[in-house]
Amino acid sequence: MCLAVPGKLIECEGADAVVDMQGNRVRIVRVLTPEARPGDWVLVHAGFSISMMDEKTAHATWDYLNGAYGGEALKDALSEAKECES
Repeated sequence: MCLAVPGKLIECEGADAVVDMQGNRVRIVRVLTPEARPGDWVLVHAGFSISMMDEKTAHATWDYLNGAYGGEALKDALSEAKECES
């Protein structure tokens, strides 16, 4: 299954960036959203920010995902994604 999730941009360096996804910091590529700056919310899929989103929509999306998948299961998946980068 493919899933895109919201992330809040923390750091940007060229096309590379770091986003916060519910306490997990994940490296992404923002080549598709070059206008995104630290503090902005982006939708992340397969390590790429694919679009920008507002904070209200980002939080609503996380609320839905946590309800649909269970908070712990989703946090475990994010932790595994973070470990794959190391």
